[in-house]
Amino acid sequence: MSEHDQVKASPLGQDTIYVNEYDASLLYPIRRDLNWEVKGVKRSSLPFRGLDIWNAYEVSWLDAGGKPVVRLAEFRIPASSPCIIESKSFKLYLNSFNLSRFAQESEVRERMQADLSAAAGAPVQVKLIPLTQAVEVSQLKGRCLDDLPLQVEHYSPAPELLNASGPVTEETLVSHLLKSNCPVTGQPDWASVQIRYKGAQIDHKGLLAYLISYREHGDFHEQCVENIFMDIWQRCRPQKLSVYARYVRRGGLDINPYRSSINDEPQNLRLSRQ
Repeated sequence: MSEHDQVKASPLGQDTIYVNEYDASLLYPIRRDLNWEVKGVKRSSLPFRGLDIWNAYEVSWLDAGGKPVVRLAEFRIPASSPCIIESKSFKLYLNSFNLSRFAQESEVRERMQADLSAAAGAPVQVKLIPLTQAVEVSQLKGRCLDDLPLQVEHYSPAPELLNASGPVTEETLVSHLLKSNCPVTGQPDWASVQIRYKGAQIDHKGLLAYLISYREHGDFHEQCVENIFMDIWQRCRPQKLSVYARYVRRGGLDINPYRSSINDEPQNLRLSRQ
């Protein structure tokens, strides 16, 4: 099945029956390699590692006596997993716990971990967090590019805007102007993005114009971040590169893809729009 056919068959944009009793069949996986094939990249030659951090703010179930339990949740899905999980199906799956009884919280975590790992095709880490332990609002570190004067002409991805030259430098750049659209519903997906690299200096205005060029592009969060990474990697040829996007919460979920040429993981901070 092509990427277009997989997206069309997903729960996005379709009439929804909301299920409030546990149902793992609601999860809808979409193959990651469909996007890689478009870029001419094979799984065996991916230039990045990373993960997708999902935060859920509307997680609840019933204890053995029927009393509701509420939690925040963090899910870590490896970027090397065969599939992403379509976000609406993820939300519907979480909703299905609302009237389901579990004797122990550990049973909920283990059930979610097993179901999500099966859907993604790789081990998924699940953390359930009491509301008293919620992460405070923070900021992405780095030089913000958003106040640079700029004439913008492109609102669909334009990797030709990227270039790098000069001596090797190491810097961290941030923009809050990244916006793409849901590939099915057309709803806007807003994000802040942090780019860390070592190599010839990337032209700041060109990079900002490139990030803005996603403004009318329809794609999933994970695919946008992977394409940003691969375009910078191919056009600017840095020695090291990390791209981290923090997307604005929608439907009680925020999705935060991280792709890097080195083997590390980012902090799961929370921004003001999350």
